[in-house]
Amino acid sequence: MTTDQAAPDPLRDVVAVMDRLRQGCRWNAEQTHATLVPYLIEEAHEVAEAVDHDDRDNLREELGDLLLQVLFHARIAQEHPTDPWDIDDVAAALSEKLIRRNPHVFGDAVADDIDAIHRQWEERKQAEKARGSVFEGIPLGLSALARAQKVTARAARNGIAAPLPTDDSLGSRLLALVAEAHATGLDAEGELRRAARAWEDRLSAAESAG
Repeated sequence: MTTDQAAPDPLRDVVAVMDRLRQGCRWNAEQTHATLVPYLIEEAHEVAEAVDHDDRDNLREELGDLLLQVLFHARIAQEHPTDPWDIDDVAAALSEKLIRRNPHVFGDAVADDIDAIHRQWEERKQAEKARGSVFEGIPLGLSALARAQKVTARAARNGIAAPLPTDDSLGSRLLALVAEAHATGLDAEGELRRAARAWEDRLSAAESAG
């Protein structure tokens, strides 16, 4: 490469590819933020599956598919008639957020441990979004298991305590297991996903054995 040649910029290249697809492919042209949501959720799950299998090659590919969803949404947003924004705006906002919410790295704040870093992040987030509760903003679309663990984590991080239900219902027993997972540093959703997959493999083997 000569000195006057620009260095390769794969991110800019894929932005240009996305722009071309939006303009030149009928399927791509017809998509909206709403129609893309199922693909976004699916790709996030496929990333998690690649991590569970410690499959680095597949992880690289699945992260690319997840990046595609981000690029696609940003490309659609460019076309908004009154409030357009693009992938550069997304990246700039992310950079500003990371700096703002990590003052122990980019400022003078002190965070001595992981819990302090989490608390600092949540405090900044709550102030930015003018939320009245640390539990606001937890997506209702999360699975019940993942949402229960998110609530448990935020409560613990902010020193909020309330007794767990003491009845013997299935829901209460599941909630107690979520609390146990959090206390031991485990991700309840991931643990159940891996256990269910292993059981499915054994069921499939039994099915094949006849």
